[in-house]
This record gives sequence, structure tokens and C-alpha cells, in this order.
Amino acid sequence: MPFIIGTAGHIDHGKTALVKALTGEDTDRLKEEKERGISIELGFAHLDLPDGTRAGVIDVPGHERFIRTMVAGSHGVDLVLLTVAADDGVMPQTVEHVDILHLLGVTRAVVVITKIDLAAPARVRDVQDDISRLTAGTSLEGSPVVPCSSTTGAGLDHLRSAIVDALQRIDKAPPAGYFRLPVDRVFALRGHGLIATGTALQGEVNTGDRVRGLPGGELFRVRSVQVHGQPVDAATWGQRVALNLSGAERASLDRGQTLCDERLTLTSDRFDARVEVRPAAAAAVVSHQRVRVHLGTAERLGKIVVLDGTDHVEPGHSAFCQVTFAGPLQALHGDRFIIRDETAQRTLGGGVVVHPWPQAHRRGEPDLDATLRVLHTGDPVRRAELFLDGGAEFATPLDPIVQFLNLRAGEALEHLRAAAAVRTISLDGDDLFTTARKWDALSEALVAALGEFHGAHPLEPGREMEAVREQLPMAVASKVFRAFVDALAAGRVIARDGSLLRLPDHTVSLPPEERQAADQITRLLARTPLSPPDVPQIAQETGIDRATLTQVFRVLEREGSVVRVAAGLYFLRESVDEVVRTLREEFSDRDEITPAAFRDRFNTSRKYLIPLLERLDVEGVTVRIGDRRRLRAAARSSPKTA
Repeated sequence: MPFIIGTAGHIDHGKTALVKALTGEDTDRLKEEKERGISIELGFAHLDLPDGTRAGVIDVPGHERFIRTMVAGSHGVDLVLLTVAADDGVMPQTVEHVDILHLLGVTRAVVVITKIDLAAPARVRDVQDDISRLTAGTSLEGSPVVPCSSTTGAGLDHLRSAIVDALQRIDKAPPAGYFRLPVDRVFALRGHGLIATGTALQGEVNTGDRVRGLPGGELFRVRSVQVHGQPVDAATWGQRVALNLSGAERASLDRGQTLCDERLTLTSDRFDARVEVRPAAAAAVVSHQRVRVHLGTAERLGKIVVLDGTDHVEPGHSAFCQVTFAGPLQALHGDRFIIRDETAQRTLGGGVVVHPWPQAHRRGEPDLDATLRVLHTGDPVRRAELFLDGGAEFATPLDPIVQFLNLRAGEALEHLRAAAAVRTISLDGDDLFTTARKWDALSEALVAALGEFHGAHPLEPGREMEAVREQLPMAVASKVFRAFVDALAAGRVIARDGSLLRLPDHTVSLPPEERQAADQITRLLARTPLSPPDVPQIAQETGIDRATLTQVFRVLEREGSVVRVAAGLYFLRESVDEVVRTLREEFSDRDEITPAAFRDRFNTSRKYLIPLLERLDVEGVTVRIGDRRRLRAAARSSPKTA
């Protein structure tokens, strides 16, 4: 099992000296660090323990000006060596580092009282009492305390044994989700190119993999992998990893970005979280207060909004909050973060991300607290249901759900299939997911819209699908809506005729007055079958208003009683069929029919014959050659008359 050991403690309390005494490696690599005698940047080493365990070691700076660097190095730490100098005792950065470790969820520590060669035994005992009071009520409470001296070597063997014992007590399951590595160092190495290092939070990475830098989205190819300075084919969660990357000619990557599996794509400029304000904050954190947000190795200026129905969170208390920040970050469910005051003078608190991409919340939003509690502590099934139910989209593809749950695709699918409230829509070979509530709400809205349309337009067979979609209260993409409609039609909730939607029991039948109008129209059309009156003439002769005529003609056309040959001009279907029969009897498919011959044969005028011939072209009875027609050969044996 891979382990990462981190240091913590006030400046000049012997962190770097302790690492050197344990590992033989000096983690102060910068010239300025050597000259000033303080750690400025993160230092890295590896520790070989008596039981054969090799652990990565991250040495962090203790100066208050470098808290951001300390936070960047403390994520993913399994065990912390908290140093307290025997001569100084507990100091301000000791307190702040303990708070940060507590907020980052570090639960294993060995407290090392350093420099015991500079203090009397009684002083060491006093410092030990101070440490007990400091860690009380934190995740480090009850940690073993080991006095030692990096100068004389006193207590170092005891310390190594305590480290082995602490690591053996750690029982951690592999974290779910795809590979993620917050970048804490980037540099170019002559002959190799871009090198990025960090602590892998989850997943694994192999030579040849493609990884994505977030935010930004740039893709890189992993040329080689190192763990503890040794080349390997693959690295996994909980290891200090160095990746040699190739990418675009001007590839850019910086501390604060995350290297992750290429399937991870989403970033956010806000998240909902459970926030704990530490007693050392001294004052309450108030809504809309500007803060500095530290997540992974990134730092952003941001703002915090309290969501628990109050406008503040007192020291020592916790609340659900929304944290917004300038510039996007990759945040996923379960990620831990730190908030400090805007001037970077002190740590205020921190917490854990419960929703990485929320909407801005309204004051008095119903059920918000209950929703956030489920998102915080609920099982993946319930979290998936709430995510889908709260999304703006009617149906969501798998990828965003995978990233929201911070799981792999197979695991996320298992939870979705186990969720009774989740419905699936198949689209082009892929599945989209929605909730039963959204499904039922859209179904009810669709049925109501069709019912309203039928009431207003009883003679219309149905409404165009796109027109209905645009009327619905929920935004649904066209392809998704068609798949949804097909599912409802299969269940006989609605009926679909081509692009028209209707209720299953809707039929078009003319009421008595319109039926009388239809009979009048039919008689008028039959009076001069091949020179029928047009709609304006029929309206003038019958006194029927144009709107009613339009509706009646549509019904008659759908019934097959009439044929529309031009705008406002209709023939009886039987009249057209009689023309077709005559043509087949008197002309062969080699005969050419001129408009004049057609006019003379059927005793009609150009006003009627040209639209009628064009209609016969459309129906496949004739084919136009210049200004002449021939019968289609196929039409003679298999006539198309509808």
C-alpha cells in the first residue's frame, strides 16, 4: 500500500532537519533556502522504514507567508509528522497547521517534540501537555508524542518505530474514480521536456496514457512515469509521482492545475460544501465575505454564502455554504479545501465539497438543507437521483453523472440501474438518464398541451412535434424529445403520426354544421368535375366563411375525398382517379401527351389542366419531358392514386 508522510509545524521547529535525519536527504534545494535557513518551497524525499515500507515524504515550509505552499503539500497525506520545538513550544503556525490538517481530513499523526537537546526534561513534559490541549477536539487528538533530537539522534529509532506502527494502523481502501493528480511542481528538463509532479489522489496512470490538464483542458501524452525517483510503468493513488509529458508545442501547465484522466472534463467557479469554521478564526464567517480558497494545489480569491438560513457561521460551528471563486477549478465530490481570510493572514476554516457544479441558490429555496445533507452523506444512488432531479436538462448523459459521483463509469451505471427513481432514454446507441419526477411532469405537460390543442382545433389531426416541444415548460433537446415521444407512444400515452402528435382517443369528425358544408362543397366540385370552382368562388356561392372552408377542406383531404392540386383549388378524388383511368386506357407509356391534347380530351382549360398535370407528376402517374408528359411505365402496372 502506498503512503505519503508530510511534515507540519512552526518555522524553525526542525522539520527539514528531521527529514534529513530520517532519510539522509536535504529537502531544501533552493539557493535562497540555503542562504536564509528556512524552507520556502515544498521539499521531497523518500523514507525506507525497518519493516521494508518505502513512503514518500513531503516537507512543507513553516513560515506564515508560505501557508499556501503548506496547504498545497498537505493534500493526500496519510501520516503527518507534527513538529514542536522543545525550547519554543506551541507557536502560532503550530496552531494553524493543526487546524489545516484537521480540515483536510488527516487523521494519523506522530507529534515530534524536536530539539530536546536544548531543553530540560521538565520543559519537554510541559510542551507535551500543551500539545494534548492543542489537538483536543481535532482529528489529531490522541496522536503519539515522540521526543527526539535531529542533532544527537536521540529518539530517532523510537520515532521510526512510531511511524511504522502508525502506518500499519492505516487501513484505506482504494479511492473511487479516475486518475487525478494536483500539480505542485512543473519544470522543463533538458532532453526530456515537461515534468510535472504531485501526489496522486485517485486512480492510476500508465506510460502512454493521455491526461488532461484542468482547468484549461489541454491534453498531454505520458512519456514516462517515476515514483520515488525510480522509473515505473504505472503509478497509482497515494504515491508521489513525476510525469514526463508531451503535448502541444507550447504546452502550458502550472501549479494549481490538476492532471487527470482524459475522461474528466468539467470545472466550476462555485461549489456547495459543508464548511467548518475553526475556533482560531476568532470571529464568525459571514455571508458574502471575501475569502481565499485553497483546493488541491490551487488558490483562488472567492466569496462564501451561508445556506443554513442564517448570515454567518460562528467559530467552532459548521454549516452548508456555497463558495464562489474567480477562475475555474476542478472540484469533485468529497474534495477537501481550506478557506483563509482575504489578506492571507489566518485560516478561517475549510470543509468538503458536496456539489461541484451547483446553481446559485435562492433565499428560502425549498428543501435545500435536506438536499445538501443527502449530497453530503447519502449513498451514490440517492446522490445520483438528486443530481438528475436538480439539473436544468431533462435528461443527462453518463459522463457528467460519472464526474459528479466521482466514480468510474461502470460503478456509476450500477448505481443508476439500482435507482428506482431513475428512468433511461436510449438515443443513438447511448443512454441518457432522468428521474421519474421529471418524466411524469413532462408527460403530463405534453398530454395537457395536446388536449388543449385538440380543444382549440378539433378538426386538426394533431400538432407538429416541434411546436409542442417549444410550448413545454421544460427545455428538451429535439433528439431527446423524439426518443421520449416514442417511449410514450409505445405505452399508448400519446399517438404519433409522422411528425404529428395527438392523444390516442382523438379522432377528427365533422360536427353537423361542418358536415353540411362538406356536402355543399362536394356537390359544387362534382358539378364541373374538371373545372371545379376555387375556394373564393365556393365561399361566395355558399356563404361559408373562409376559416371554416379551410378546416373542412383539410378534413376532406385527410379522408381522401378531395385532392389539393394548387393553392385554393381542389378536385374530387374520384374525378382525378377517372382522369388516370382514361389516360391508361388511351395512351401508352411511349405516347407524349401535350397540354393541348389533354385539354381537348378532358374538355377543360389551362387554368385547371396545368395544376392537375403537375399533381399527376407528384403522384407518379406522369413524368414531365419539356412541356409534354408520358405515362410512367411502373404507374401503368402499379398505379399510385393516393
